[in-house]
Amino acid sequence: MTLTVLHPRWLIPVEPQGLVLQQHALVIDAERIAALLPSEQARERYPQARHIELADHALLPGLVNLHAHSAMSLLRGLADDLALMDWLNNHIWPAEGKHVSDAFVYDGTLHAMAEMLRGGTTTVNDMYFHHEAVARAAITAGMRTVVGCSILEFPTGYGQNADDYISKAIAAREAFRGEPLVGFSLAPHAPYTVSDETFSKVVTLAEQLEMGIHCHIHETEDEIAGSITQYGVRPLERLRALGVLGPGLVAAHVVHANDAEIELLARYGVHVAHNPASNLKLASGFARIHALQAAGVNVGLGTDGAASNNKLDMLGDLRLAALIAKAQSANPTALHAAAALEMATLAGARALGMAEQIGSLVAGKQADIIAINLADIGSQPLYDPISQIVYAAGREQVSHVWVAGRALLQEGELSTLNPGQLLARAHYWQARISA
Repeated sequence: MTLTVLHPRWLIPVEPQGLVLQQHALVIDAERIAALLPSEQARERYPQARHIELADHALLPGLVNLHAHSAMSLLRGLADDLALMDWLNNHIWPAEGKHVSDAFVYDGTLHAMAEMLRGGTTTVNDMYFHHEAVARAAITAGMRTVVGCSILEFPTGYGQNADDYISKAIAAREAFRGEPLVGFSLAPHAPYTVSDETFSKVVTLAEQLEMGIHCHIHETEDEIAGSITQYGVRPLERLRALGVLGPGLVAAHVVHANDAEIELLARYGVHVAHNPASNLKLASGFARIHALQAAGVNVGLGTDGAASNNKLDMLGDLRLAALIAKAQSANPTALHAAAALEMATLAGARALGMAEQIGSLVAGKQADIIAINLADIGSQPLYDPISQIVYAAGREQVSHVWVAGRALLQEGELSTLNPGQLLARAHYWQARISA
């Protein structure tokens, strides 16, 4: 296979944090990064390679969306400006009960992946139903995906009870074993929708099958109050007693964590998926990101679903996360630009157990790479490319995306997905749901 050599204006490997290389090139050999070296050396050493000039671009690792419900892109804007439980109980869950199917999930996930790829996201940690449809969409799009297999106590159109959801999760994992871009996790929805018995089963299976756990935790104050009423303790303490807390757990949201709970998360090595836009839109609150990171908790970034964000825009949420962290902690130095960029890349990879494979531009890692064109008037003048990416760049400036060395976006055009076909399917589902 012909080598590909990328020549950006700025090369931002993320590891080590804050490093910016100029007049450097990155060499892609098949699905991996072969080398980072000065551009002139690359031209001399690889004269037969395909050389791509990115004269106004920053090259950086693909963004890792640590918490999403991809198929819910088809529910974007269906029920806005509502409280979480009203939104779920009276709008989202009834709509899902009527319409969610294998076809719905496949179409919605592809739609979401097109949006995410165009915005520089190369890996998504998903959570939804019809796991085989999510996996097929990932293979079609060429996007790295962890399929979170939702587990609930109550029936939906996909499962009857917790045991049914679990059996479907294991079957889907077996069906796609060996697919290089697709992994699976067990995703008990939340402490208020999952029993002690089910959590215990999930912990046992996760250990036996070496699967991660993905769960909404401490998203709202009502969730915490309900746990105290029903179980006599706050959700995190209940999960600790059940053995759920550990380095295999990605806890989504964690908006309401006190000092003792932050120390607990750090002690058990739990990873947090911060969802700033969704937290704001549903008025869930302001997660204590600076305090979590200061305690040593690994915090990644997620968009949540398009029904509660309403954009799957990691660059937009990256800026939001950095600004909120400063305001919430009353500290303008909190979550500086380089640390924020790491949160959206290497920290997400670390949370998924993939830090040896993705999340930074290092020789030997998978070639999950994006290029952002910083020539736009809104990105100039430019003094610090990392700061400009975090605080000024928009997702429309993402020009190129590679996953495992395969070009999925070139000069802003998708290579594996057809936007016209995706829009036609979105209009089909809109008509059905509106009716």
